[in-house]
Amino acid sequence: MTTTASEPTTTDEPISRGRLLDLPGVPSLPVLAVVVTVLLWASSFVVIRSAGEQFSPGPMALLRLTAGTVVLVGIALRYRRPLPRGRALGLVVGYGLAWFAGYTVLLNWAEQHLDAGTAALLVNFAPILVAVFAGLFMSEGFRRPLVVGIAIAFVGVVTIAVGGSGGGANDSLGIILGLITAVLYAAGVLMQKVALRTVDAVTATWVGCFAGFLALLPFSGAAISEVSQAPVSSILAVVYLGVGPTAIAFTTWAYALTRSDAGKMAATTLVVPAIAILMSWVFLGEVPTIFGFVGGALCLGGVWRLRRS
Repeated sequence: MTTTASEPTTTDEPISRGRLLDLPGVPSLPVLAVVVTVLLWASSFVVIRSAGEQFSPGPMALLRLTAGTVVLVGIALRYRRPLPRGRALGLVVGYGLAWFAGYTVLLNWAEQHLDAGTAALLVNFAPILVAVFAGLFMSEGFRRPLVVGIAIAFVGVVTIAVGGSGGGANDSLGIILGLITAVLYAAGVLMQKVALRTVDAVTATWVGCFAGFLALLPFSGAAISEVSQAPVSSILAVVYLGVGPTAIAFTTWAYALTRSDAGKMAATTLVVPAIAILMSWVFLGEVPTIFGFVGGALCLGGVWRLRRS
């Protein structure tokens, strides 16, 4: 059959798929998704630090995933996507246990020993691990823009580590917990990247979150007790963690991850410590040092270089 003048041309295809990058001055949807993810994840460090005064690590993680699961299941019921099976299901459950459950509990625990900025700094060693393993084992390679962007941002992270973020005293237990969360974060990203080859972003997120929720049910009794004694503001803070940094941010992250390399996506989150330090300064009074300012600027510059390429 010959093409008629009334048939759509291929020039409409990028816009019809939601790739608005062809429009001058309009960022693509994956880039917008990354921005949403980064801002929400940065805010989580500040909210966890604040809510940690009322909630212990396990119950706070369970309450967070309860709120996140409710929102995500509601979205899943609307879209009615098929459930993953076999190896894909194993990967989704795997990162649900590692990232949604284990990471969340240990991060809550770490922030009882670290200020929000330092916690974000330690956790965000994970993008380096992701970039290395994705380059070695997922055929993503080590392209020059990626390496340069990571190098600049990593210098910023080290600068913050050397000079401190300005949030107060940190202890060795908090540092160890922060580094373990980074390993769980990296493992979760790598498993998720493989799973997203056959599972859509919404399903991958809600099933992973639900798996993490089930793993944390042993904390139910303590969670009920702590909720009964907590002020409304702290309860709302935990609900925010479930709706924003969990349900929304993990969905936008998965959406963007399906359209980008794991290493490049993870490296973008190196900007999170800089934003978290700024937020902790504004909302918690944890004033950053000059090293925090310089390191934060380097983190932003490295990610800008990475995304610009």
